[in-house]
Amino acid sequence: TALFDQNAFNNVITTGVVAGNDGRKMSKSLGNFTDPNELIDQYSADSLRFLLLSSPLLNGEDFALHDKDVSDIARKLSMIWNMYDFFTMYASVDGWEFNGDLKDPSDSLENPLDKWIVSRVHDLRNDITENMNKFHIPRALEGILPLLDDASNWYVRRSRRRFWKSENGVDKLQAYKTLHYVLSYLALILAPFVPFISEELWGKMIGGESVHLKDWPEAGEIDKNIIIEMQSLRDAINDGLSKRAKAGVKIRQPLARATLVSTISNNSSKDLNQVLMDIAKEELNVKFIESKTGSELATGESSSAPSVILDFEITEDLRAEGLSREIIRHVQNSRKKAGLNIDDRIKISLKFSDEFLGFSVDKFINEIAKEVLAEDIQINQ
Repeated sequence: TALFDQNAFNNVITTGVVAGNDGRKMSKSLGNFTDPNELIDQYSADSLRFLLLSSPLLNGEDFALHDKDVSDIARKLSMIWNMYDFFTMYASVDGWEFNGDLKDPSDSLENPLDKWIVSRVHDLRNDITENMNKFHIPRALEGILPLLDDASNWYVRRSRRRFWKSENGVDKLQAYKTLHYVLSYLALILAPFVPFISEELWGKMIGGESVHLKDWPEAGEIDKNIIIEMQSLRDAINDGLSKRAKAGVKIRQPLARATLVSTISNNSSKDLNQVLMDIAKEELNVKFIESKTGSELATGESSSAPSVILDFEITEDLRAEGLSREIIRHVQNSRKKAGLNIDDRIKISLKFSDEFLGFSVDKFINEIAKEVLAEDIQINQ
């Protein structure tokens, strides 16, 4: 500064001190830390790097490094490979191939789930860009793990049937296009933080030169409304699932009805609202669902937070359907243990002595056969 009359740098990142697993300064004599090479060998360099970049260290604060924290990050990052394995398994069966044109598919998407996840990943890109430009590194990473959870545990799970049972060829192709785009786009925006995962993912999805030689992607289209609506819906569904758990009623047991409270706004199209209602109906496993504001409740109660009211009265027919879904679960587990392919047809033999269980199978035998891809079901009582 004295020599040239200007600052030596524009921005500086000052880290805190890494403490051992007992909160004290790392020390060989105390043995209060695991050799970093062992951590990397066990959990990957990306997991350790991500943890340190997202920690208070990058805000100049001290941080205690625990092996479990690295393990947790590794488990959450593995959702990337869960999605990749899902995609390649079904793409291989259907013979789907990338056409070499990685561009924002938003304009061509019809399914709200596709529009939502593409908007989410574009929104994450903007958050990362804004915070990295400000050198707020931990804040830049805040949205990454929630996005992976959204993509794996909501988008892929909700879209699973579209890949293997969809009768709408266009919808299935759009699902493939969307998931391929999301995984490829993730490789680009995660590259600064988890370089090895990003490089491998990019190579598998796109190929060609290294992801680290690519430019930072441009901002894509974002539908803010659908992001807000889907988050509100998920909050309400989580409330409903918590109430089910508290009442001791498994999610496989259908219920008669549910009321979404302060969940779906009037700002969205009827088509989107219907899709959201259908999702809630399936996720909550109810036969009938309606949406009301807090002020519309017959009880006169007012609630501004998304929530659900469930009818827990279980009729004989509902109980029978619940048992049929338990049977489906057991057969699917048996398929998995037998190492069958996802499109293999089977023949099954069911043996039981419970009379009501027999009634359940007889009543829902077609649904059971359809779900487990059974050509024939033999019943032995």
